[in-house]
Amino acid sequence: MLPPCYHTGVTSTKKQTQVRLEEDVLSAGKAAAAARRLDFNKYVERLIIEDTTGARAAGMTAAQRLIEEHGTFLDNLEQQLDAPYTEPQPGAAA
Repeated sequence: MLPPCYHTGVTSTKKQTQVRLEEDVLSAGKAAAAARRLDFNKYVERLIIEDTTGARAAGMTAAQRLIEEHGTFLDNLEQQLDAPYTEPQPGAAA
């Protein structure tokens, strides 16, 4: 019997590998993948691609530039959004 990829006419060029991770690292990776709605394999693949193509570095540079240019505005906005939750509410016990 042929593998499923031959039944559809689509073949995969992906290769399988094995890595050994500490239990807490694996758990953190699986949680991060789930938070992004990715399976663990896709998450690891994306991390490798981002790291080896410079995409991650470009994203971090853009984020740093955003913080440098608009950090004060973002801090003020965060304080405004948090204010209703940090100020005592009328009738609430202090």
